Amino acid sequence: MKTPTPISPFRLCFLLRSQKDPTLAFKLFKNPNPDLIPTAKPFRYSLLSYDLIINKLGRFKMFKEMEQVLHQLKNDTRLVPEEIIFCNVIKFYGWARLPERAVQVFDEIPQYRCQRTVKSVNSLLHALMNNKKFDEMKEVLLGMEKYARADACTYNILIHACCLNGYLDDAWSLFDEMQRKGLKRNRVTFATLIKGLCMEKKINEAFKLKIDMVRIHGVSPDERLYAVMINGLCEVGELTLAFRLKEEMVRDKMTLCSAIYNILINGLFKAGRQEEAIGMFEEMEINGIKPDMISYNVMIKGFCKAKDFESAYRVLKDMAEKGYKPNLISYNTLIGGLCNVGKWSEANDLFEDMPRQGCTRDVVSYRMLFDGLCDGSQFNEAALILDEMIFKGYEPHSASTYKFVARLCQEGNMNLLLKVLNTLAKGNAIDQETWLMVISRVHREDKLSSATELLDALLL
Repeated sequence: MKTPTPISPFRLCFLLRSQKDPTLAFKLFKNPNPDLIPTAKPFRYSLLSYDLIINKLGRFKMFKEMEQVLHQLKNDTRLVPEEIIFCNVIKFYGWARLPERAVQVFDEIPQYRCQRTVKSVNSLLHALMNNKKFDEMKEVLLGMEKYARADACTYNILIHACCLNGYLDDAWSLFDEMQRKGLKRNRVTFATLIKGLCMEKKINEAFKLKIDMVRIHGVSPDERLYAVMINGLCEVGELTLAFRLKEEMVRDKMTLCSAIYNILINGLFKAGRQEEAIGMFEEMEINGIKPDMISYNVMIKGFCKAKDFESAYRVLKDMAEKGYKPNLISYNTLIGGLCNVGKWSEANDLFEDMPRQGCTRDVVSYRMLFDGLCDGSQFNEAALILDEMIFKGYEPHSASTYKFVARLCQEGNMNLLLKVLNTLAKGNAIDQETWLMVISRVHREDKLSSATELLDALLL
């Protein structure tokens, strides 16, 4: 039998890059040459192969597998990893709302024979900011001078954090400090502070800073800065000023992209100006700007807010006709809107249709439908969704669980209550407060045999 040609480190990188399925990519990485007779000589992974698999696993939130690869990299002393690998890992944990793990990875970077610089510091600060861990940001700043010096990106993140907290005086202090330290303030700096001013309804100051940015600092506004300003104005209901900026962009022959239209359409829907929002969507198409996935999802969200579900369904249909496959946000937005107005049956039909349309349901899909069914007193259907949710490793909100169990106790439906408690117990998803409430209600109604059954159910 002919011996198969072994996969080289270079070939492995090519295969990892082309493999779309992260699970198959991980298996390939762990065992690049499964058909070869095992030898004492280990496979010599390259830094690129580590980088490729870590990024692929991180993007799909396969953190258990990603951590296995990181552990292997830590022990592969032939290699000195580049800092960007850890910046990406920190970013993935930040996106996944796991700031503690982001901090842990940052602390462990030296164990990988890699020096920390301002790049990884900025990645960690950004992850902490997005998770509103502002006290932890202060701790990072206090210790960073041992291995890094703050740059313009650091200050931009700190200014953003101050704006999120409404500390505009502190944001201005950081803005001035940049000049004293010789750091050039860029478009991101101005856009961040201008957005903060808009959010605090300091509109005149925002427009003055935009003028000073050009006249004093020599920084010309780009499409991104206009998008930030228009978004900030729409957020506080200043639509007239937002449209004035749009006209200014047209006057200055700047590109009006779909992002600008999406912001304006969303602002019009929020203000209850549905017909104008539809007109803005039509204007975008007339001007040769192709609506993107966000455009369609903004329309669905707006129609749901207006309780115009017929139009929302029509957008869903139009997306498919225009070559856009409705995504998780499309379905979750519509399911949430239907549940909010008690259309739980329609929401359930849409939920059931998701897999047939190639859209995988997530924890948000389950939680919204579960809450909707509970609010509609569809307890049997809610129990089925709960069972499926727990089986898939998802948990409902504890408040939703408490409310559901309380309603079952109130209804006196002991058989269904036992089934639900069994489901919750299997997923370790029942808290002390819910359990005590059940025992109290059963005891109050002098159903001691039922109380014993409940205890047995939770002990199994």
